[in-house]
Amino acid sequence: MRIIHVLSSVMWSGVERYALDICRHCRDHGDDVLVITRDARAVDDVFRRHEIEVRFAPLGGFMSYQAVKGICDVLNESRTATTVHCHSTRDAFAALTARRLLGRHDIRVVLTRHYVRRAGRTPFHRFVYRNVDHLIFVSNAAKDKFFSSWHWKGRYAEDDINSCVIHNSLNVELETVADEPLKGPVTAMYLGRLAPDKGLESIIEALSMLKGIKMRLRIVGTGHPDYVDSLRRKAVTAGVMHMIDWPRHKENTREFIRMSHFGVHPSVGPEAFGLSNIEFMKEGRPIICSDNGAQPEYITQGREGILVPPNDVHRLADEIRNLALSKEMRMSIGTAARKRFEEELAWPRFIEKLYPLYLS
Repeated sequence: MRIIHVLSSVMWSGVERYALDICRHCRDHGDDVLVITRDARAVDDVFRRHEIEVRFAPLGGFMSYQAVKGICDVLNESRTATTVHCHSTRDAFAALTARRLLGRHDIRVVLTRHYVRRAGRTPFHRFVYRNVDHLIFVSNAAKDKFFSSWHWKGRYAEDDINSCVIHNSLNVELETVADEPLKGPVTAMYLGRLAPDKGLESIIEALSMLKGIKMRLRIVGTGHPDYVDSLRRKAVTAGVMHMIDWPRHKENTREFIRMSHFGVHPSVGPEAFGLSNIEFMKEGRPIICSDNGAQPEYITQGREGILVPPNDVHRLADEIRNLALSKEMRMSIGTAARKRFEEELAWPRFIEKLYPLYLS
């Protein structure tokens, strides 16, 4: 089977990690795999390092003739049954239009919704939702929010769409959990995209309330340089710059996680899933995260992690203090987190739900 992922973002994020993990699995199982991108080095270089073929098309915007033509050109290269997996509505629209123009009934179009947003109401959106072969939601939170607007004028219903929920996972080997670092201060770690909706300002403000505790914060991720500079200025103003490490981001972040004692991800915007959270769970590390998205679907308060309201800096500081001062609590939560990842979020469970959608 031929599998094509269409990625129009010019930045690396959890969406691209999701697509890369699927591509690696399908390639290793003998499928013909490639990705279509916007010629974005931040995305293309990673796929090339993993020996995934990269092709270019001028993606972006509805009714983009050039995007449709670019997808048509790639589809025309082979008459093999093909699945086109899209990650935005506009890219799915271009793929569906290309399929219709080519008259190819052996092409399936799959769309994954990676966001907690209402369904669009334009004719373009309705065309996409009703014509994709499968609409995948990464969480019940994403699905519920999407369908909250489908009662509009009584014209839509959930039955109109072939949809399902498949929780995210990580295409990695489950190695033995590493012990906590024996030397140095307790280290909390943020891992992910550096952006205003991720709650980084709250972490820095909470850290200013914990100056008497022997601990450090490690911030690992990439973001717009202007925003990163603003975070550094905020840390200087709060008097906590000396408590923060800003290491160079690496694709393989396992080493950073194993060098930390727990993770902290107090997102302000609702998370459709939260890949960074389960990276810590996989490594047997507790995580403090917001409760405003899909997080409660795989984290039970106080058992596999700590859930806090977004923007509640005082609560966040209290929970960081509790984990920093209690090794017993960290070990208990970390063990439960790893167990839940193995039982419910491991890669085999994810792919056994996704792969049949490519074939059906």
